[in-house]
Amino acid sequence: MYVSSIRSSDLPAGRSTHAVSSTVIGLGVVSLITDMSAEMVTAVLPLYLVYGLGVGYLQLGAIDGLYTGATALLRLFGGHLADRLRRPKAVALVGYGLSAVAKLGFPLAGPSLPGIGLVIGVDRAGKGIRTGPRDAMITLATPPDALGRAFGVHRALDTAGALLGPLVAFALLSLLLMDYTAVFAVSFCLGVIAVVVLALFVRAPRGTVAARPALSWGLVRDRAVRRVCLIAALLGVCTVGDMFLFVGLQRTAGLPAGVLPLLPLATALTFMVAAAPVGRLADKVGRWRVFLAGHAVLVIAYLVVAASWHGWVIAALVTVAHGVFYACTDGVLMAFVGPLVPESVRATGLALVQTAQALARAAGAVLFGVVATGLNLAPAFGVYALVLAGAILIGARR
Repeated sequence: MYVSSIRSSDLPAGRSTHAVSSTVIGLGVVSLITDMSAEMVTAVLPLYLVYGLGVGYLQLGAIDGLYTGATALLRLFGGHLADRLRRPKAVALVGYGLSAVAKLGFPLAGPSLPGIGLVIGVDRAGKGIRTGPRDAMITLATPPDALGRAFGVHRALDTAGALLGPLVAFALLSLLLMDYTAVFAVSFCLGVIAVVVLALFVRAPRGTVAARPALSWGLVRDRAVRRVCLIAALLGVCTVGDMFLFVGLQRTAGLPAGVLPLLPLATALTFMVAAAPVGRLADKVGRWRVFLAGHAVLVIAYLVVAASWHGWVIAALVTVAHGVFYACTDGVLMAFVGPLVPESVRATGLALVQTAQALARAAGAVLFGVVATGLNLAPAFGVYALVLAGAILIGARR
């Protein structure tokens, strides 16, 4: 098993080993602004696709899968490139810039589903390129015993942007009479601001890499890393895409279609509040346990949707459970994997796990579209609750 080589001397001067470094805070601010930009678009897409263009479950599943899976292979590429060049910040800048520019493509795509798919692919490619290098910078700026806390703080700031983005989008659509172009324009401007903040105000952490590594297949051969990849992929293929979850909740709970862009807010708010405390809890009780517990909470959410209970209380319960799921899994998994991988291939190792998970979630979204087309929404959520519960039991035997 690989062992982390982070040293306390690599941390900013004057920081305790349990303090969150300025690099982590800076990256969190960049992610906050970027997520505002991204979630403005994400919040309006289901409304536009389902009620504007009238797409069916199969098409929505394909788009949802693309939204998740387009990041997958480029995460590995971005992580390897950052390790190879020893320039994680520069590689992350390319990814953030690509996502910002992609926002200008949505008005050009118009009602064309292939065009929308292409723009989503470019946007998510930017996310894929930046994710591994960014998370590697967090691990390099943080001692191993505080990784859960550091990722929790970063994800809390990231999710604050996810909370603000839909609010800004909803306000713009309300004030400008459903002018989607204004949403895309503001989203682009925020993306550019994030790139400027990263370039000028975030300091890349010092590492201990002595040479430029080639792509290390030892990561794949390492039993611990390989098993984490496989279990993360298994759990990923048993999850429903976010777009489908919100559409399914809106329909089975009997909510007005107009509230669809606001449903992610409760998820984002819960994630933002819970991310840091859950990260600290994971450092104490075990990151893998917390990771699996988050999926168990998601099983409960799926069962509630499958029951087709109506009302705002049900919607609140499901979205809060969804937020807890993200708090227990998103940064916690990276905090668990970080110490398993040496610094010389840190970004590649993190990206490898993220790639496996993203590809699996993309496949899961497409498969759910097929199941929902055959069984309808509520029974499909019941099926996924059962298979996800089985995957959790397999993961618990790790």
